[in-house]
Parts: sequence; C-alpha cells; structure tokens
Amino acid sequence: MKVTPAKTFLPPVQRLADKAFLAFERFIHVEAMSGIVLLVTTIAALALANSPLAADFEQFWHLPLTIGLGDYVFSHSLHFWINDVLMTIFFLVVGMEIRKEMHDGALADVRSASLPFVGAAGGVILPALMYLALNTDATVRHGWAVPTATDIAFAVGILTLLGKAVPSSARIFLLTLAIIDDIVAVLIIALFYSGGLDVSGFFIAGGGILAVFFLQWIGVGSAWAYILPGVLLWYGLLKTGAHPTLAGVVLGLITPTRQVRKSAPPPELASEAIIDYVEKKNGSHDLAVLMRPVKRLRYAQRELLPPVVRIQMILHPWVAFMVMPLFAFANAGVSFGDVHLSGGGPVTVFLGVSLGLVFGKPIGVFALSWLSVRMGWCSLPAGMTWSWGVLVGLLAGIGFTMSMFIANLAFTDQELLNASKVGILLGTVMAGIVGLVYGRLLIAHRKKKGGQRGEETCCS
Repeated sequence: MKVTPAKTFLPPVQRLADKAFLAFERFIHVEAMSGIVLLVTTIAALALANSPLAADFEQFWHLPLTIGLGDYVFSHSLHFWINDVLMTIFFLVVGMEIRKEMHDGALADVRSASLPFVGAAGGVILPALMYLALNTDATVRHGWAVPTATDIAFAVGILTLLGKAVPSSARIFLLTLAIIDDIVAVLIIALFYSGGLDVSGFFIAGGGILAVFFLQWIGVGSAWAYILPGVLLWYGLLKTGAHPTLAGVVLGLITPTRQVRKSAPPPELASEAIIDYVEKKNGSHDLAVLMRPVKRLRYAQRELLPPVVRIQMILHPWVAFMVMPLFAFANAGVSFGDVHLSGGGPVTVFLGVSLGLVFGKPIGVFALSWLSVRMGWCSLPAGMTWSWGVLVGLLAGIGFTMSMFIANLAFTDQELLNASKVGILLGTVMAGIVGLVYGRLLIAHRKKKGGQRGEETCCS
C-alpha cells in the first residue's frame, strides 16, 4: 500500500505559500526575466525624466548618504553608492563567471579562450575609430570610449529569449566578450577619465589582495571573512583614482574553484552530523547539545560546492533583480526636451555613439575574430559557427550600462551629454532588435535545414 506523503496533510495556506515561493525561485533564476526587469526600470526612468517630476527625480539621486564612525565620515550621493558600490557586486559575479569558465568550462582551452579577447579588441577599436572620424573637434573627441562597451544583462537576456537552440558556446563567447569589454571600459576610465592616480592607494589595494590570499591559504571558507579584505581592496582602488568596481572583478578572478581541503569529504561530514543529531535528539533535549551537529551539518552543506559556484549562485538574484535595475533607474533618465540635435557637436556625438554601437561593434568583433581564426592564432569554440559569430557581434552592440557611465564622465556640457545618452539608447535598441530578428531567422533556417536532412535520411 502506497503511503501518502506527509506534505499532503499540510494546511491549504501553507501549501499555497510553498507553491508561491517555488514559483518565485523559478522566476529569479530565468535569465530573460532579469533583462525584462532591466527594461522596465529603464522605461520608468525615461518616463519620470520626461514628466512634471523630472526635477525632483534628478535631485533625488544627488541626495547624500552618509556613514560614519567617530570623526571619520564617508558621505557620497546616492548616485555614487549605486554606480561605485553596488556595481562592485555585479562585477564580482561576472568575474566569478569568467573564473569558473576558465577553470573547467569553454574557456579552459587556451586557443578558444583567446578568441573572445581578440573579438573584444575589435569591438573596442572600431567603434572608437568611427566616433573619432565623425568627431574631429577637441570638445567632443573626449567621448570616444562611449560606444566601446557591451551591456551584459541586456545582451545575455536577448540571447536567452532566443531559447535553447543557441549553443552554449555562443552564450559563453558573448558573456566573456561583454565582460572583457566592461573590464576594458573600467581601465579606460582609470587611464583617460580620471585626474591622475594616487600610488598610495595601490598599497592599500595590494594589502586587501594579500589578505584574501592569506585567508585562502589557512583554509577559511566562509564568504563573510572576505568582506573586510574586499572593502580594503575597493577603498584602495577608489583612493588611486581608478574605478573601484574593478575590485569586484579582481575578487571574482581569485575566488577558489575547488573546495577547501578538509579531514573528510563534505558528504561524509554531513552524514556523520545527521547521525550524531539523531542520536543526541533521542537522548537529550538540551538545545546547546543539538546545535553542535547542526553547525557541522551547515558547515558540510556549505563545502559541497566550490566557493566560485556557491557565492555566484547566492549573489546572482540580487545582482539581476536589485543591482542592475537600480543602476538603470539611476542612469537611464534622459529628458528628451533637453535634447537639441541642431548644432554640429550634438549631432556628431549622437551619430558617433549610435553608429559605433550598431555598426562598429558588430563589424569590429566579427572581422577581428574571423581574421584571427583565419591566421591560425585562435580557434572557434566547439559547437559554434560563424553564423552564431554574427549574432554575437550584433548583440555586442547593446551598450547601455557602462556606456552611460562613461558618457557622464566624458561630457560636462549638458547638450552633448544628452545627445550621447540618446545615441546610446537608440543604438542599444537598434542592436537588440536587429540581433533578435537575425537570431530568430538563423534558428528558423537551421531548423528547416535540419528537417530537410531528416526527410532525406528517412527517404534514403
């Protein structure tokens, strides 16, 4: 006789709550959903920036947020806390993604791993050259780096909308290329959009990195222990004048890919802890005694996955549904009433940014990738063809987050800044639409081709 699971005797309200939480968990792990949330917050920011609340919306992001201890006070605007603090968590997650793929993923092969670097180089150089060709005046040439970055969330979100027909190698190629673009953008900010580097900050940042390595050496596996060294690294980079979000990338790249060595494998430790708990529960009702095996079980559960996987899984929903939407909400607000494309400067800035994203990025990524494979310097990842390479190039033209950030640093003139932001929005939308349409046509063509081959096999 089959025993009915005890779960069926749960109260209806509890069963409903369980189903709701399970649905929510599935929702936050669907990558396309994060792109949709990002799109909604972008539209909301544009709507508020073009409403009667525009002035209040703009002033809100300049409100100071202060933390202090004694005489030491750290006070910055909400814009700073989002762009320079929260975005560090975003870069930490993407740094871990690269670390994991370099260890045992598609980037483990040196020749295959080199291709995204080459493609990213083409996707940075050609848009910059196109922008400079259209903007010869010294007052507008400073924005050459605006169309060089790729937005990871939007690009990967659109790729996810195309479904499982897209090979994983193409997804990893796009993800890696976008991350490299962002890292290059951060380095560009440090080198070309800062007033000079303070060398003393590198000693502070170096101390943070050494502290991380020391904790790893002595076998500390708790992520909480690495917060203070991470803050030290972040503050050191901030003090240098470089963009502090680079701290997230550095921490992600040095996160261990293997579990910390212990006296026994984690499954064995978990089994022993459960047996010990059952024995103690049958013989004692002292909660302090019961907590010892519970702590060992929690410890064993933590060590079941490598740190680079475990921490990334924990942080991913927070980044996808809080950090990135907040960034979009704080940076995408452009008042179209303040956009004037009648003058020469704003027009060429707008064209340089939008054309650099829509045409410069795809051509640069594809051309340099194709040339490097043709010359034998690199090789295509397994399962990827040049048709998918074209799709990756098109989606690389989606340059929203870092492009917006660089635009704010590049232009002090409000007209030029507005023209640049409109160029970013238009270029991003066009690149997304063209990429989505091309992807659908490519998938349909391959399905049709596969069906024809199936018919020929059946008839032969």
